[in-house]
Amino acid sequence: MSDAAQPTAAEVRAAAEAVKTALDRHLAAVELRTGDDDTAVFEAFNALAAAAEAYDELLYDRYDEVTPFEIPGADGALPPYAGPDEPHALSLLIRRDYAVAEPQRLLAQARRVAELDGDGDAPRNAAKAAVSPLAAIGVLFGEFEPDEIASRHKEFGLEEGDSTLWVTAADELAEPGEWLNAPFDHADPERIVCRFDVSAVFDEDDDEDEDRTAGETGHDGRRAVAGEHAGAGS
Repeated sequence: MSDAAQPTAAEVRAAAEAVKTALDRHLAAVELRTGDDDTAVFEAFNALAAAAEAYDELLYDRYDEVTPFEIPGADGALPPYAGPDEPHALSLLIRRDYAVAEPQRLLAQARRVAELDGDGDAPRNAAKAAVSPLAAIGVLFGEFEPDEIASRHKEFGLEEGDSTLWVTAADELAEPGEWLNAPFDHADPERIVCRFDVSAVFDEDDDEDEDRTAGETGHDGRRAVAGEHAGAGS
């Protein structure tokens, strides 16, 4: 970074003061908390995370120094929780991405499943499964639960990408069939009780942190899990 683009000493000092203010606000909110889902605590937590991250970045840019603090999920902090304090229903929104790394393995597993099918449609199903990876995907996801495919993805020729789980609160359970036509249209970030993300990008972030402190990489490839809201106030 050029000298012209570096933050000034005054900017770093101001960021440090902002951390102190945010820390005081967070402590005050915790001392006055009214329950596990206290909105003021969540807001103070997110403000402290943002202030600490800003200070860390300015400190590094100006002085090539880091803090000992690690704030998980600060970049993608959730908005303040605005759902019910005592939810009567929960919705789980799950997304898992896979790359079809080995199409032939995918096809072979689908054929095996179809051939083990005991009904009279087995030959027809096996033939369909042999046609294309697209048909094979339908066979496999029709046979196995998503959690089983996640745990055995390599057997099916799949490679894991990013995944996320949102736990959202609701006032009451939806009527049967109410949201089936558009199941993800009404996801409200302000009703997320907690979320958990798995991504290789967390490995990259860890590698960058190691570069700052040790001057070398050596991350073991484990992927981080980040939670919001539920852990924010605990």
